[in-house]
Amino acid sequence: MSAGESNVVTVLIAGQEYTLRSQATPEYTRQCAEYLDTLIREIHQMAGISLETERVAILAGLALADQLFQARSNADQVQIGTGDSLARLSAEIEHRLADSGLAATS
Repeated sequence: MSAGESNVVTVLIAGQEYTLRSQATPEYTRQCAEYLDTLIREIHQMAGISLETERVAILAGLALADQLFQARSNADQVQIGTGDSLARLSAEIEHRLADSGLAATS
């Protein structure tokens, strides 16, 4: 598929059929739709009452935003931890090289 070319995929979300145009692969688009559909069904079950589809969609959107922010926070923490580890390892290597007389001189 060339750049800018899109795929058309039909998916089922919350009992409604949607035809989507996306540059993502059809499999990925279906996977996203299935994830959203599952989330919407879970929210319906948790509510225990009949909610309007619009309200459930808003709750699903909030749940997805929460997941996104948590994932970003986790990624930031991993990046910080990786940077810290890299700095410690670099300092240790420099220290050991200096002790052995192999350190680069500037």
